[in-house]
Amino acid sequence: MSKAKIAFFLPNLEGGGVERMAINLATGLLERDYAVDFVLVHAAGSLLEAVPPEAKVIDLHAARILAATSGLSSYLRENRPAALIAAPDAANLTAIWAKMLASSRSKIVIGTYTNYSQTLRHIHKIQEWVYPPLLLCFHRFADVIIAVSRGAADDLARVTHVPRGKIAVIYNPAVTKEIGPLSQVPLEHPWFKPDSPPVILAAGRLNVAKDYPSLMNAFALLRNRRPARLIILGEGEKRAELSALAEKLKIADDVALPGFELNPYRFMAHCAVFVLSSIYEGFSCVIAEALACGAQVVSTDCPSGPGEILDHGKYGRLVPVGNPAALASAIEDALIHPLPSDPLRRRAQFFSVEAAIDQYLLALGLT
Repeated sequence: MSKAKIAFFLPNLEGGGVERMAINLATGLLERDYAVDFVLVHAAGSLLEAVPPEAKVIDLHAARILAATSGLSSYLRENRPAALIAAPDAANLTAIWAKMLASSRSKIVIGTYTNYSQTLRHIHKIQEWVYPPLLLCFHRFADVIIAVSRGAADDLARVTHVPRGKIAVIYNPAVTKEIGPLSQVPLEHPWFKPDSPPVILAAGRLNVAKDYPSLMNAFALLRNRRPARLIILGEGEKRAELSALAEKLKIADDVALPGFELNPYRFMAHCAVFVLSSIYEGFSCVIAEALACGAQVVSTDCPSGPGEILDHGKYGRLVPVGNPAALASAIEDALIHPLPSDPLRRRAQFFSVEAAIDQYLLALGLT
């Protein structure tokens, strides 16, 4: 017999970090005999096929997140989950409003998966003015507020004036039991043949926050000093711009943008260095996943997450944000002086699904 029901409220299941983490949590909860629902604004996205078959998918058929308020309110009245875990920000606000409309007793869990102050710098000025008061107003009605790193929690408290003591820090459930087997799936990419130049790998949405132009400029500097190749896994609005930059830097023959990859772990297991070049993060699941694959990691010391995951440089190299020369030097150093893989894999277990579920259930009072 199943324990309590826990629901996830998301816009869709496109291939992003938040969606991956929800699926990881759901899988672990199902293994512990909790019932799981995915309540989606619109049931679409490349990760739909990754939803565990035991989980139920509810499509609210709404055009926008706020338009899903009525449907979500009806879901809460009819299904009465013990908890509803919402993400991202607009979904957080919608979840709280829906609970009020439904007079529901379900616990609303809202999460911050990014660095708010950095995010606000990259959105419309009206949103920058409106968002913090809205978040402060609605966050006080949430039953549980979770941040995915200490830095993200500190930043959320600073921006919204939510008391820091009300924000629980639970690292993302990035490392699953499946990563090991998936990392061993054969990789038939021609760049990974024996005696080929080392492959530098990055993974994530092709957007402003990931700052792939800095990575490409760093790679151009590196390739002037030694043979190497660069693969960036992911899809996004900056694809055309990045392709043009590769041509401009005369590195296009050694750069590949293959798009979204459902199994990035086989690439992580075979790459020479995994690189994160972000301007900001909330946590950075890909760093934890790369460590689980035993990969050498070079990351910007951006707010928030990478410095915590790498323990301030103990488990990977950290460089300043937006500094291609420093990034190139750190990548080259990782190629020449790699860290032992076993400690990297052990570090990754701090960010396992099992560890995260224990903390979620404790926060929800379900232990």
